[in-house]
Amino acid sequence: MKNITILGAGLVGSLLAIYLSDRGYKVEVYERRPDPRKKGYIGGRSINLALSDRGWQALAKAGIDAKIREIAIPMNGRMMHDVQGNLTFQAYGKDGQAIYSVSRALLNIELINYAENQSDVRFYFNQKCIEVDLENKVITLENTENGLTGQQSATEGEIYSITADFIFGSDGAFSPIRLAMQKTDRFNYSQTYLDYGYKELTIPAAADGSHRLEKNALHIWPRGNFMLIALPNTDGSFTCTLFLPYKGEPSFESVKTDKEAISFFQTYFPDIIPHIADVTEDFFTNPTSSLVMVKANPWIYKAEVALIGDAAHAIVPFYGQGMNAGFEDCYVLNEILEKNMDIWETSLQEYQESRLPDADAICELALNNFVEMRDLVGDPKFLLRKKIEAKINELYPEKWIPLYSMVTFSPKSGVPPMRYSEALAMGKKQDKIMAEIMQRPDIEATWQNLDFEEIVRKLVE
Repeated sequence: MKNITILGAGLVGSLLAIYLSDRGYKVEVYERRPDPRKKGYIGGRSINLALSDRGWQALAKAGIDAKIREIAIPMNGRMMHDVQGNLTFQAYGKDGQAIYSVSRALLNIELINYAENQSDVRFYFNQKCIEVDLENKVITLENTENGLTGQQSATEGEIYSITADFIFGSDGAFSPIRLAMQKTDRFNYSQTYLDYGYKELTIPAAADGSHRLEKNALHIWPRGNFMLIALPNTDGSFTCTLFLPYKGEPSFESVKTDKEAISFFQTYFPDIIPHIADVTEDFFTNPTSSLVMVKANPWIYKAEVALIGDAAHAIVPFYGQGMNAGFEDCYVLNEILEKNMDIWETSLQEYQESRLPDADAICELALNNFVEMRDLVGDPKFLLRKKIEAKINELYPEKWIPLYSMVTFSPKSGVPPMRYSEALAMGKKQDKIMAEIMQRPDIEATWQNLDFEEIVRKLVE
């Protein structure tokens, strides 16, 4: 039986531990942060997450989906807020289709608890990775708090080493495992930061514990070059995230005083001010975090070390697919291991070849969706285009599927979602066709007379 070490006890690492334990492996998970069940969730990224069908598929396979539904809130569409406070609702898919808001912290805790109940999974927190020896599969760690470290007991500040038959790096966008792999021959790596940062704000629950805004929607305040979003929590509050450039006007650089912050929100988000107890307190107390995209290739080293989740493919959060993509990594790897009867060398190569194109595709899709969310969702021309696409989908539901639905939802119960790479390719075909349609004279008045059959024929061809 292989002894597997996972570096990183976040969402993907915890789910991976469940899968591998179910396959009969002994699993040890090492995490540099404290145990979130004891000291709260520390990490600077408490953005609420949007669970969609890919994520649910992976959770269901692990047997934990029912438990997670207890802490998830369905969001049936986007609720757009213009500067005057007018609301426009855009459904995400067909009736019954929704994405689900879930707290990163609560989800992580549930996954850790579930994994720890497996007989062969052990978690060790406050363990900082110092060095990785890929050749000998040795990880050197620093114990940052007194306590058990897995293979020995260590005092605070003590440095020790562990070995394993196999190592997984699920240790995030700044993965020490990947850093060690970057030093090997012919390793390709890119890291790109957006000129935008994000900051968390909170809308508390109403006095009676209810939600102050529509509960079953993802709220968006699109403002051209920046935006604010809000996702519901089970306690009646909303977690808001402001995405804003670092420099320019307006930007994090231009908002430095209480007066400037109040003026900024009064100008661009006046309808949110009554719902936040002290917008300046939230704005200046909460950290500003960066947005990074990471690409790496290869993801495996000598069939003994592998990357998964953000360590392999960190993306920006604008399609709500970062977590779902990481969960799908676990699901796909497990399916491949099952098919290949746990022959690791064959399985890992297949895992890499399968997931790399999809990781690149969702990275591109997420970046494109940022432009859509901040610039286009309030634009009349864009809304008309979406109306036309919805009509085509209504008439030809099996042939013209909106890009968002291809990425986010399964085509029908029991059928896996389309691969990201296939959705991207089909989306580009649709985009070319729709760009031509939207250039037609008087399209606003004549769109209902379009030859929809011919449009679909072009897509199929």
